[in-house]
Amino acid sequence: MTRFRTLPPEAEPVTLAEAKAYLRLQSDSEDDLIAGLIKAAREDVERTTGTALIDQGWRLLLDAWPANEIAMLTPFPVKEVTAVTAYGSEGEAWVLNPGDYFLDANSRPARLHFETQPEPLRVMNGIEIDFTAGFGEAGPDVPDLLRRAILLLVAHWYEFRAQVTAQDQPVSYPAGYDRMIAGYKGRRL
Repeated sequence: MTRFRTLPPEAEPVTLAEAKAYLRLQSDSEDDLIAGLIKAAREDVERTTGTALIDQGWRLLLDAWPANEIAMLTPFPVKEVTAVTAYGSEGEAWVLNPGDYFLDANSRPARLHFETQPEPLRVMNGIEIDFTAGFGEAGPDVPDLLRRAILLLVAHWYEFRAQVTAQDQPVSYPAGYDRMIAGYKGRRL
């Protein structure tokens, strides 16, 4: 099983203007730095919580049909399955009809149930599941607590951006960050 992003988000959950206002900066001289910190903070929040904040495309590759006929899709929240493609043992591809599978996007992780399972598949990566995940297309669609966690990280990383030794460096993450994102982390039993 392999999963990778096929389309990056078209925007960031926090704008440059919002981050500069939070940092109380007037100058444009560090806009590139701040924009980079916003992107890095978004990626950290997404990785830590297992979420996709802004809509983005993903692909899950499977070697075989799941034994229980259900494929688990992450990151959360999954909005739609755009295509399911199966590859035969000779390399021929066929796209499954949307009526051949059912998406439960309310679960975490989302579940994709297959009604039919064409055979035979090629040995590796015989199934491609393309899907869209994210809270929406723009920052206001993202839960406020996650947007504030990004701002907190940006401010922290901006303040401690100079190189310092490990003994002099404060913590890598600001106080309160873990509490802000805790409700969005996937839980394991």
